[in-house]
Amino acid sequence: MKLLVVGSGGREHALVWKLTAGRNGDKIYCAPGNAGISALAECVDIDAEDIDSLATFARERRIDLTVVGPERALIHGIVDEFERRGLPIFGPSAAAARLEGSKAFADGLMEKYGVASAKFAVFDRADEARRYVESVGAPIVVKADGDAAGKGVVVAQQVEQALEAIEQTMVERIHGDAGSRVVIEECLVGPECSIKVFTDGAHVVPMVPSQDHKRALDGDRGPNTGGMGCYASVPAVDADLFDQIITGLIEPTIDAMAQEGTPYKGVLYGGLILTDDGPKMLEYNCRFGDPESQVVLPLLESDLADILLATAEGGLEEYDVQWSDRKCVCVVMASGGYPGSYENGLPISGADEVAAQEDVVVFHAGTAHRNGKLVTNGGRVLGVTALGDTFDEAIRRAYAAVDCIHFDGAHFRRDIGSRALA
Repeated sequence: MKLLVVGSGGREHALVWKLTAGRNGDKIYCAPGNAGISALAECVDIDAEDIDSLATFARERRIDLTVVGPERALIHGIVDEFERRGLPIFGPSAAAARLEGSKAFADGLMEKYGVASAKFAVFDRADEARRYVESVGAPIVVKADGDAAGKGVVVAQQVEQALEAIEQTMVERIHGDAGSRVVIEECLVGPECSIKVFTDGAHVVPMVPSQDHKRALDGDRGPNTGGMGCYASVPAVDADLFDQIITGLIEPTIDAMAQEGTPYKGVLYGGLILTDDGPKMLEYNCRFGDPESQVVLPLLESDLADILLATAEGGLEEYDVQWSDRKCVCVVMASGGYPGSYENGLPISGADEVAAQEDVVVFHAGTAHRNGKLVTNGGRVLGVTALGDTFDEAIRRAYAAVDCIHFDGAHFRRDIGSRALA
């Protein structure tokens, strides 16, 4: 079977790694890939948002299934174009991907179909948004409506902070057109949790719960990032709560999308908060998470390619997907300055030696080869992932590996997984 993975980050490395481990004889391409992916798959120099070139490549190489990593390609209609050309692909249509592409659409859907979530208001004008914030006070959450690469959310503890977020998002347009509209939500309180499922539009196969660490610094301080680390499973989510989330939040969302005439197929990622009143939906993502994929996929014991095919083509209900009960922790090593400005092209040492260790995988997120050397090429550079029979073992193993890797300015959190221990 020939497979094409679209994307260039740690999520795509994890997908390629798992697909490679699961089957013999498959040919895997990745567009555009990165330095780590190139050791497992043939990297193709096509940008992840160049939908026409990707479809042409898939047709010419007779690709049996394309797996899309980044959300922007999905939001911009890569699935629609591939299906128009009769090319098999894994992921939601552009209409279904609005769950991530528009916070206003997602909140409106949840309100219409009774999916527990935050109270919200939508604004197209900055002056109206400011007046609303001044009337309701803080804490409050300000979200760019469109896709802002995971960086369009501000949890404001003071009114002044919320007003600044409105100014930056709607007036200064620091997130581009994604900030032409904002959604302002009540601030929900409680532990966060990520629940991802495979769905063919009718059936749901849950993955192991995970918990991301979005803030740049220890103790959940500093600016929001794309994710500084993750762990799975989540002790706070026991079997009863997990079933409540699936039946009360995830499945009603899938049913709602079908009723709206936009069936959802692929991975649905629910970002939740566990409030005193029960679990509530914070947001949806329309793809595998990053770095959630780096801790969930190592725990998958079934063949990933078979699951992806069943999700894309139907028949998912026939699969009994198996998961390990081990623990997994991923620590993201980021470039100095991330999520702000940072320097690329810095030499990386120790990554190959660490990757050879038992129960350790180094997923490349922002790397490249230059003059035969591994160098940094992004904000989040590496996702150092470790397995263990306990969280304590997985955490110790992950940080021992991190301490063996070096590049100038590297920064990472030292408290990934501490919530699981607590």
